[in-house]
Amino acid sequence: MEHSSNIRYTFPKKEKLKSQKLIRELFEKGSSTFLYPYKVFYLPAASNPEVDSPQVLISVSKRNFKHAVDRNRLKRQIREAYRLQKNLLGDSAQDFSAIGFLYVGKKKEPYALLDRGMRKALKRLAVSSEQ
Repeated sequence: MEHSSNIRYTFPKKEKLKSQKLIRELFEKGSSTFLYPYKVFYLPAASNPEVDSPQVLISVSKRNFKHAVDRNRLKRQIREAYRLQKNLLGDSAQDFSAIGFLYVGKKKEPYALLDRGMRKALKRLAVSSEQ
């Protein structure tokens, strides 16, 4: 993976989706797409125009992963994949106010698959925002 010196690979607190109101709006009014192992929900920035980068939600089902350690590990790996790949959104990042990644896999997948899925999901979001 090419790392440019002017790109900062961070995931600051302001990019984490914590607002219950915005989370509800994301699932009720947002659009979604499916790319294994994620179901990706996204909310266009038209509903919240003052956003410069989207807030991100990462969720792993308790139904599929009973043990908190398994859920937490998957969330940590998904967060890391997003942190390293979020630059793929490029200028289209301003087009979204919220993005939610729901892990829909039934078993723990290797990090390489999570990373590849994240790359495909972000590229699809970038393309969909251009249209």
